[in-house]
Amino acid sequence: MTNTKRIALVVGVGPGLGTATARRLHADGYRVAVASRNAERLAGLVQELGGFAVSIDATDPASVEAGVAAVEEAVGPIHTVVWNVGGGVFGTLETVDTDGLDLALGTNTRGLFVLAKRLLPQMAERGDGALVITGATASLRGKPFTTAFAAGKAAQRSLAQSLAREWGPKGIHVALVIVDGMVDLPNTRARMPDRAAESFLSPDGFAATVSFLLSQARNAWTFELDLRPHVEAW
Repeated sequence: MTNTKRIALVVGVGPGLGTATARRLHADGYRVAVASRNAERLAGLVQELGGFAVSIDATDPASVEAGVAAVEEAVGPIHTVVWNVGGGVFGTLETVDTDGLDLALGTNTRGLFVLAKRLLPQMAERGDGALVITGATASLRGKPFTTAFAAGKAAQRSLAQSLAREWGPKGIHVALVIVDGMVDLPNTRARMPDRAAESFLSPDGFAATVSFLLSQARNAWTFELDLRPHVEAW
């Protein structure tokens, strides 16, 4: 299917960062495909954006490959990917088992590796493309309760850095956005009714940052930046 607009794929679309980013990219002129483990729940967003939805389970390499292929077939060559994937089991060494570690690595890193291997060579052939990854403060410093999660996010950050250094000279902008703070979601507000609104990280603010990264000139690219509410302790 031919389309003059750049095609963006947002992987990991929930009610917060993913949805805000998809809307912002649509406003920026992209044709947007969105992905989550259950594509059916994205029907309303697809209708709003005039886009396309696909099911992708980041822990399953075959699902990542099939999802990318489905987007390419339905929409066209993918120019930009926002990998907004994160998760894992939280706990100390005594409470987390190897399955928890495997989940953290599979959720945060393995799927990204598969997607990059599938798409970055194609982007390089065109000499243009972008991959923006949602990271976490745990990638920089582990705490006892992030024993498995921090390992997964640290591996993700290292992979992102390797990709940026290898593929940047070939025209692909790889960037990592480290999220430091509680994202403003209805369920987090409900769990923390006494917490000040300004202490939650804004999904629209995150999306604006992604838009900024994608608009940078090639001779002034950012690899890594961090985002937090101004009242967040760090």
